[in-house]
This record gives sequence, structure tokens and C-alpha cells, in this order.
Amino acid sequence: MIPFLDLARQHAALRAELMDAAGRVLDSARFILGPEGEALEQDLAKHVGVAHAIGVASGTDALRLALAAVGVGPGDEVITTAFSFVASASTIVMAGATPVFVDIDPATFALEAEGVARAITPRTRAIVPVHLYGHAAAIDRIAELGRAHGVAVVEDAAQAIGATYAGRPLGAWGDAACLSFYPTKNL
Repeated sequence: MIPFLDLARQHAALRAELMDAAGRVLDSARFILGPEGEALEQDLAKHVGVAHAIGVASGTDALRLALAAVGVGPGDEVITTAFSFVASASTIVMAGATPVFVDIDPATFALEAEGVARAITPRTRAIVPVHLYGHAAAIDRIAELGRAHGVAVVEDAAQAIGATYAGRPLGAWGDAACLSFYPTKNL
């Protein structure tokens, strides 16, 4: 039988360093909003090349907060792909908006820019391209469409942390971006 995933093996080489870091958090009793979390946010912002990074509990929470931050609400439409984890669409519904699904580019498995252009309506409030399996959506074109139409771009880069497009990190192209450190993501 082929094992699905060995989470213990993936961190074995870093065990001492990880246990030391966990010990510092336990000893400080600052489980949230502590110095390690602040350091992670600063390092991530620097890595992506943005002014701020804010740690939250999950990628789903990140999407919910990002959509709220760009003003998505009842009656709005948000363009995204159905070829993604359910949170990409369910967070749009949680905001009271309607997901508008656009086809993917079969070469990248990501939102097709020309489909996005055709799907924009006066009710479109945001575009959520999902960078999947480390492959980038045509984010330069999608960001350009967002600017041209006054539509926010929220990058779902949960499966593309560290990836770049045209030499620029994913997560630095839109109005907001959501990344993830969940153990099954490609880090």
C-alpha cells in the first residue's frame, strides 16, 4: 500500500529547530499575536514584496477577510474558477455575493484571462484567480482587467506560495492575496 502522506517525515530534518521554536511560544504563553507570529508576517511580506502580511487561522478565513476588505457584499458578483478547493467559491457566497465561474486555461489549470474579460458586468466587484499547483494564472492580464474596470483582484495563492510570474512573486499582483501553510500545500 502506498501511504497518502507522512507528515512526520517531512519535518524530521528540522525537528530540533521546530521544537525549539514551539518551546519559545509555549514558554512565552503568547499563542497569538506574539513575536514569532509578527516575525512570520514581516518575513512573508518581505518575501512577497508587499507592505503587509497578516496571519489568520486558515486560507478560508483569509479569503473571507480579503473579500470583505475589498467591499464584496450582497448583490455583487465575483469571478473565479470552479476548479479549486470549495473555499474559493464558498467564501464568495458567505459574503452574500454570487460566484461567476470562468473556464481555466488547460496549460496552467488557472483562470483564463479572456474568459474573465467576457464575464465582467456592472455587478462584478472582484476577481479571484486561483494559482493552482504552483502554476500562475495570467495575473498580469487579470490585474490589468481589474484596474481597467475598477474591480478588485484577490489572489488565491494558497497552492502557489513562493511561485513567481514574470519575475514577480504571486501574491504581489492583486489588491489582496491569500496564502497558506497548510501541511498538504506545495510549499
